[in-house]
Amino acid sequence: MTEPQLNFKVVLVGESGVGKTNLLSRYINNKFFVGQNTTIGIEFSSKVISIKGTQVKVQIWDTAGQERYRALASAFYK
Repeated sequence: MTEPQLNFKVVLVGESGVGKTNLLSRYINNKFFVGQNTTIGIEFSSKVISIKGTQVKVQIWDTAGQERYRALASAFYK
C-alpha cells in the first residue's frame, strides 16, 4: 500500500467512564467491550481510509479521563 497523502490527528477527551476507549475500539476494530478497563495515560490507534480516492491516515488519541492524568493529556491537545 502507498503512503497516505493526508494525516489527521484526533484527540478524544471527556470524563472518566463515558466510553472514549470503546468509541475508538468500535471505529478501529469494530468491537465493543462492555467491561473495558479505564485508560491509563494516553493510548492511540490509527487507520488508513480512502476518501474520494485520496488515502487518509486518521490517528486517534484516547486520553484518560481521571483528574490525575489531566496534565499529561493536555500536552497532546497542542
